[in-house]
Amino acid sequence: MTPALPSLRTLLFRLHWALGLTAGFVLAVMGVTGALMSYEEAITAFANRDRAVVAAREARPAPLPGVLAPNILAPSILAARIEAQEPGRRVASLTLSQDPAQSAVARFGRDRASGERAPSVYVDPADGTVLGPVRLETAFATVRELHRWLLIPGEGKGWGRTVTGACALALLAFLGSGLYLRWPGRHGWRVWLRPNLARPGRARWWSLHAIVGTWLLPVYATIALSGLWWSYDWYRTGATWVLTGQTPETRPAGRMPGRTPPADPPVSSSPLDTAWASFSATHDAALATLTLPGPDATTIRIRWYAADKGAAILRNETSYDARTGDLLSDRRSDGAGLGQRLADNMLEVHRGRFFGAPVALLFCLAALAMPGFAATGLTLYILRRRAGRRRSVGGMPRPAAATGRG
Repeated sequence: MTPALPSLRTLLFRLHWALGLTAGFVLAVMGVTGALMSYEEAITAFANRDRAVVAAREARPAPLPGVLAPNILAPSILAARIEAQEPGRRVASLTLSQDPAQSAVARFGRDRASGERAPSVYVDPADGTVLGPVRLETAFATVRELHRWLLIPGEGKGWGRTVTGACALALLAFLGSGLYLRWPGRHGWRVWLRPNLARPGRARWWSLHAIVGTWLLPVYATIALSGLWWSYDWYRTGATWVLTGQTPETRPAGRMPGRTPPADPPVSSSPLDTAWASFSATHDAALATLTLPGPDATTIRIRWYAADKGAAILRNETSYDARTGDLLSDRRSDGAGLGQRLADNMLEVHRGRFFGAPVALLFCLAALAMPGFAATGLTLYILRRRAGRRRSVGGMPRPAAATGRG
């Protein structure tokens, strides 16, 4: 006699616990590290509170017209003074604030021989004095590598990224199978949305596991769908097309129309300072990161955040010609559609900050809850196995199909 095939409900139930015993523990690690990264800026600022600010001083005329704020040296001068204090290191980028009391942050390029990057440093933007390295930068770099590719060699090009991407897909499978196992329900919303911790044994753990998961389902779906952005190139291409109608290769960069090849600039001018002065005079930026061009670079890139509180977390990008300092492109979030803003700020979507501070906190708490789902799922699996063994010993037949309740 041919044995009956398991039902779809049974298959999904087995898939759910099988993924829970494998991908669930990786997701627990990714959840804890993701929660830490959610507030990396705030934690780092607190740990460096003695270096992240500079003493108040009388404002002096800026060395260039239209700089971001008073008491900020021209970028070329600032970089030269930093490199003089840090021999053998080249400044790769400068992060400058509109607030004159905020220190600048200088990030160095990788060493050509070792490939390693020296720690970033805080700098007084008024005179270029190095105030000290950024504390916790190395620790958060390790947390980031653990979150993205589990510290597996190869970094983003190794198979660690494939593993974390597969676990993000597993999270979507968790959500879909878990919802199906709860559906259809003949109970009211109280059973669906309110855990009953007074129930004994396995029913209590199932109630906590399933109902909290139901509450957090939209959050986890957003985290998984946005996390896949960095895992698979094909996914990013498809998501970009869905959001913007363009592929990453064909998306417009905001280049100024009608440009002609620029002439060689005068030897005495600094394209970097020219670009910075032009940017500062035309952009209301609260924070800007200026990428200093290398010897072979053709563009000067500035990523910045608007001073407007409503758009303070939305990234904008402006680029200039590295030979002349002329404007090449200017992509602003306030002039883009919702899909374009989502694509340009996928990291903030992943962290929940795109939707506001309360939602960002909810995302952080949901990430911290991931180890709890792994623990309750494992508890349900162990209790179910024990109950099955007791039924077998007592001569009772085991159920042929899963009920979806642990």
